[in-house]
Amino acid sequence: MTRPQSLLSIVFGLSQPVTQRQYIVAGVSLTVLKYVVEAISVYGVTKQFYSPLEFLSPVFSYHAADFADHTLLAWSIFIWTIPFLWIALTMSVRRAIDAEGISPWMALFILVPLLNLIIVGILVFTPAAPAERTVKRVPEEPEEDPQLQALIVGSIVSGLVIGALMMTVSVLFLGNYGTGLFIGSPIVMGTTSSYLFNRRQTMSIWGSLGIGLAVVSFAAVGLLMFALEGLICIVMALPLILPLGLFGALLGWVIAEATRDENQMPHISAIVICLPLLAGLETYTNTPYETVVMTAVDIDASPTEVWETVIAFPEIETPPPWYFQLGIASPQSAYIEGHGVGAVRHCEFTTGEFVEPVTVWDEPHRLAFDVTEQPDPLVELSPFRGVHPPHLDGYMRSNRGEFRLVRLANGKTRLEGRTWYQLEMFPQAYWMLWSDMIVHRIHLRVLDHIRETVETN
Repeated sequence: MTRPQSLLSIVFGLSQPVTQRQYIVAGVSLTVLKYVVEAISVYGVTKQFYSPLEFLSPVFSYHAADFADHTLLAWSIFIWTIPFLWIALTMSVRRAIDAEGISPWMALFILVPLLNLIIVGILVFTPAAPAERTVKRVPEEPEEDPQLQALIVGSIVSGLVIGALMMTVSVLFLGNYGTGLFIGSPIVMGTTSSYLFNRRQTMSIWGSLGIGLAVVSFAAVGLLMFALEGLICIVMALPLILPLGLFGALLGWVIAEATRDENQMPHISAIVICLPLLAGLETYTNTPYETVVMTAVDIDASPTEVWETVIAFPEIETPPPWYFQLGIASPQSAYIEGHGVGAVRHCEFTTGEFVEPVTVWDEPHRLAFDVTEQPDPLVELSPFRGVHPPHLDGYMRSNRGEFRLVRLANGKTRLEGRTWYQLEMFPQAYWMLWSDMIVHRIHLRVLDHIRETVETN
């Protein structure tokens, strides 16, 4: 019989299998809790109703467009989601340990959209195995392995091979930067490395976490040193992939402890094979959606006085903030060819030029334009020259923009800048936290320059 467990050990623990009843009750209760808290938060901030159908979409698939201008809300929901991801993974692994004829590796398929519903169903309806698997507690002093160094290197290299395979298939062959790459890969890399590290004898949890951290970190360094990625994008990815690599390391420890006398290599192979298949599926099913970023400043002048500087502004001479100096595209100046609808506005950035045909000319209230040409969003920092990863080519695409000039009661003008753009990197809810901040900072640099130019003339 399974010994009594506290609520915390059922939800967050590592040492005991999870029964059918515990899996169902905890799963339903936590799902309801997560939805209620998020629905209330989203409505309280955005006044939008977040439906249960939207909530039940895959992990990290929140519609970032719903959180436009609410960066704190988006980051809060992302951070709030991390422990629930851990609960879903660890409880599913421990339920698989308890279930008859189910490999714990199958639980990792809950990361795959739609397939996760099937896996949950299997885990819910499969009864407990007659002979209980157990997860041992960590000994205070694990036995010394005379080939410990070779074991560590082999475990890390195995994880790196998985990462290299996924990078090759997903990015270089399919051109896909998706959840399989940024969520599935670090978890499977950490799980596999930690499992191999613990397969023959019990190692400490801290040692296993070190393996998970090492394999993800070495993968990031490898991308930089082999000129496959630049420093800026790697730094942006680390808050996502490092915790997932550590999650994977803990799962690998749990699986190794419960299946030490079983051959799990076929199941590991199935998981590794499914990663590229997931990337291929995402290539056809992931649809980027358009989001908008709005930034506003108040200017001590009338809309008529502001208008001429909006349609074309002189070169920005103020030194750019540090993040622009690292390589992110920074606005420099703007000029216009023609007058009225059909005129073409040109906005010069440090990486090239935006070409913006005017679609609305409502002087002095609104200027709107499409974007027909645009430069790279950044220049990657790298020890090598000319590093140009695929995601710089159209994965972040501006579609249109506008300026609105609103006359205020005090005689001032509120100048609002909006950009509508699409981002083809998934999970979009995570990557748009970064891209929204970048677009907002670009807006601020332009709007502050317009304000300074108008108010000093």
